[in-house]
Amino acid sequence: MFRFIHTADIHLDSPLQRLETYDGAPVNEIRRASRRAFESLVDLALNESVDFVLIAGDLFDGDWKDYHTGLYFVSQIRRLMDAGIRVFIVAGNHDAAGKMTRHLPYPDNVHVFSARKPETVIIEPLKAAVHGQSFASAAVSDNLAVSYLEPVGGYFNIGLLHTSLTGRPGHENYAPCTLSDLAARGYDYWALGHVHRFEIAGHEPMVVFPGCIQGRHIRETGPKGCVLVTIREGLPPETVFYPLDVIRWESIDVDLAGTAGLEEAIDILKARVEALVVENDPVPLIVRATFTGKTAIHARIAGDPEYWRQAVRASALSAFGERVWMEKIRIETQPVQPPGSKSADPGPLRELETLTAAIKNDSAVLKDLADELGPLFRKLPAEYRQDMEALQPGDADQMRRIIDQSHDLLVRRLMRAGGGT
Repeated sequence: MFRFIHTADIHLDSPLQRLETYDGAPVNEIRRASRRAFESLVDLALNESVDFVLIAGDLFDGDWKDYHTGLYFVSQIRRLMDAGIRVFIVAGNHDAAGKMTRHLPYPDNVHVFSARKPETVIIEPLKAAVHGQSFASAAVSDNLAVSYLEPVGGYFNIGLLHTSLTGRPGHENYAPCTLSDLAARGYDYWALGHVHRFEIAGHEPMVVFPGCIQGRHIRETGPKGCVLVTIREGLPPETVFYPLDVIRWESIDVDLAGTAGLEEAIDILKARVEALVVENDPVPLIVRATFTGKTAIHARIAGDPEYWRQAVRASALSAFGERVWMEKIRIETQPVQPPGSKSADPGPLRELETLTAAIKNDSAVLKDLADELGPLFRKLPAEYRQDMEALQPGDADQMRRIIDQSHDLLVRRLMRAGGGT
């Protein structure tokens, strides 16, 4: 019997994206999140007395700001070396993009597979063979798996590969291959990387994505960690997922349909968040909330979104303390419209509603608006333009949502100017 840890997509020292721009965000947790998760990985390897650790690519996140990232990694790997635990690494697309990564002097217990051609490393005492090939560049479109070497007879054969398989949403289609390609190699276990969500993609043989060890943004929700694999003669590999993340992302929809007051809406939110806190205990959460449903308070929250955001954050802080940070609050509610009633009072409100509907339903007008906004968008800082949720003037649905938000803000201001609520 022997055991190993399969991990990938560590992205050491990669920050949790954009959170530091929010006042009151858990900055100290954010800055050290990837390191603390990696330390937990090393702790697990030591506590479970594993025989070796497999890292299936994207150990780093491109070039480092300085050498401290590399030195920190070496210091942690020395802990494994002192315990006699070997480490096998294939470079992924982010590793290949970093110049400093290729020149890091690793401890003697580390083997980084060549990018020139596939290699096989024999672990004689365990009767195990690890096969792998690193990325030679940041974008590999070739099917690397078909060139991996033949399995070693009488040994437990492991394929270590950074790949998207046949493609996964949100991930570049690097080193594409099929489950049939992997099965054809005759290996007993495929240790994959690149996809940031835990997935057992195949069982004969076992094909596993462990996911990343620490979520960095809202598309990486839920527990993140590694896989502990136990090999017993005559039995299939036993895999156990171990969470390692020290702060966790979650996204929830909060249905306010039928609510009549702000306090009721806040109570609904707190009930949803409390369930998340219990489910993920003791890991602190970064939560995005999207408010939906037809509600009498639509005009109040959509007409003054900044007030609502701060009210939500203050309520979460009061109820859960440092256990929860509300990352973003989206308002997608709708007004309650009694059957047969007019859509708005005569005068400016009716004219505004008519104009808003006309703009939203006219593709030519939407295109003109996008053309107007395009040059302004291109002047924004690169960090904003490259963000996954940045304004895209050419996205008609996104433009319609912005028009709706603008309508709600104007209605609120017109009602205030006229003495309404």
